[in-house]
Amino acid sequence: MSIHLTRDLDGLHRSLLSMCAMVEEMVHKAVDGLAKPSEEFAGELARQDDEIDRCDVQIEEECLKILALHQPVAIDLRRISTVMKITGELERVADLGVHIAERASGLVPGTEIVVLDKFKEMARIALEMLHSAIDAYVALDSELARNVCTRDDIVDELNREIIQELVEAMQHSPDLVEASMHLFSASRHVERVADHATNIAEDVVYLVEGQIIRHRSIL
Repeated sequence: MSIHLTRDLDGLHRSLLSMCAMVEEMVHKAVDGLAKPSEEFAGELARQDDEIDRCDVQIEEECLKILALHQPVAIDLRRISTVMKITGELERVADLGVHIAERASGLVPGTEIVVLDKFKEMARIALEMLHSAIDAYVALDSELARNVCTRDDIVDELNREIIQELVEAMQHSPDLVEASMHLFSASRHVERVADHATNIAEDVVYLVEGQIIRHRSIL
């Protein structure tokens, strides 16, 4: 590997980690905002999402420049293609953060409702999955990446339980319908964060092992 390719790959790596840190912080804020909603909250996160969109474009341009200048092969080529996939997943996670914030803003004029403990647990696991998926990329650890994938079922089950509890709440307390519907949507958005974390983990397995594991058993 040439010194110039090494330098450019290192810069790409730093850009990706910076984008990931911004996305993680944004989703944390979005989830916390459900407990302390404000009308300005969604607008604040939308502005952060614009910055993440710019990072997405910048990183894609860096990847295309490296491909054109260095024509990398083998593991270097897989790394670049993986970075492009991961940034796409992170950009979608940021969009979900905005959607969650919008649901939080919708709770402001409605009946106050306590955020479910299961919702907090699901959000915690989804964010841990996202963080671990990036850790797996940094460490080139396909075993850690596969472990991230196995946790997606836990989030899916929690999402089903939360939706069932919200349906029951709406049936027994009509005044909670509007607030429950916002939480219903927020729960689905958090579940999608876990899906994107799983996709990133699958991309890491491809990077390390050269094996595409989407749509089949990872065990």
